[in-house]
Amino acid sequence: MSHCGRSWKDVLRDNVTDWVRLADYLELSAEQRRHIVAIRRFPLNIPLRLASKIAKGNLDDPLFKQFVPTTAENVEQAGFDCDPIGDTASRKSPKLLHKYRGRALLLCTSACAMHCRYCFRQHFDYDVKDKLFQAELEVIRHDPTITEVILSGGDPLSLSDHYLEALMQALAAIPHVKRLRFHTRFPIGIPERLDDSFLRLFDNLDLAVWFVIHSNHPRELDDDVLAALKRLQRKGVVILNQWVLLRGVNDDVEVLAELCEKMVNHAIFPYYLHQLDRTLGVGHFEVPEAEGQALIKALMTRLPGYAVPKYVREVAGEASKTML
Repeated sequence: MSHCGRSWKDVLRDNVTDWVRLADYLELSAEQRRHIVAIRRFPLNIPLRLASKIAKGNLDDPLFKQFVPTTAENVEQAGFDCDPIGDTASRKSPKLLHKYRGRALLLCTSACAMHCRYCFRQHFDYDVKDKLFQAELEVIRHDPTITEVILSGGDPLSLSDHYLEALMQALAAIPHVKRLRFHTRFPIGIPERLDDSFLRLFDNLDLAVWFVIHSNHPRELDDDVLAALKRLQRKGVVILNQWVLLRGVNDDVEVLAELCEKMVNHAIFPYYLHQLDRTLGVGHFEVPEAEGQALIKALMTRLPGYAVPKYVREVAGEASKTML
């Protein structure tokens, strides 16, 4: 689905947020609709590009499972809570997390281009009152061990170019900050975000820039998405992908292999395959670690080493990701 000539903000306004509208479009039966729930805290929000890729009449479609809230989210399971990876304990200021030596993470915004049903920050208490980052920049300026800043959220590409440029230049002015990393899912649903205005932000930026996108399934990487990411690569930006092992979405070696090959064929590096963060309401997505390890072993027999992601879990309080 191409939105040629339209601004990314116009495309974003077309996001599907009404589950009845989506159910009508997907031609769901009355029985199928009983599985969909309206969740005010974390409501349905899916770009039209992704909604159009969902197979009609199929609740088992991997894109449907990722984005449409169902009754499975109301099932409480032991071991699942609102802060599974210790974000709260690592909060050094309202918008700054500092978990790992050498790098800090800026929570740029609570807004996203889409609401993934397994999101580990869906219960997070964002500071949405102040759009500026003075307190966070001050912490970074006074900690010379921080050489890399990660822009996350929410999704940093939800911010306007004006805000992003000011933030990026402020970070570039800190002598010990050498690398800037974006964590974003925006281009997967709205590749129009990587427009000329945004790409110009990198022309005179004195930082090494890395993009970590988030794609869970090969159907997400269509020609428009890959073309937009190629424009970013031409700016010298390195692109990696991290994704989550999800029951009924990508817990299959054929799906994982297709995704990995599609990425490396477009110079996108498979980075991390995450074990599900045990956030409240996402237990139906969990795949046992033994199954994940078997999938990685199978991938190693059919793909070159650089095309196989690291299989990891994030454990609250640990000094790094835990390899599985």
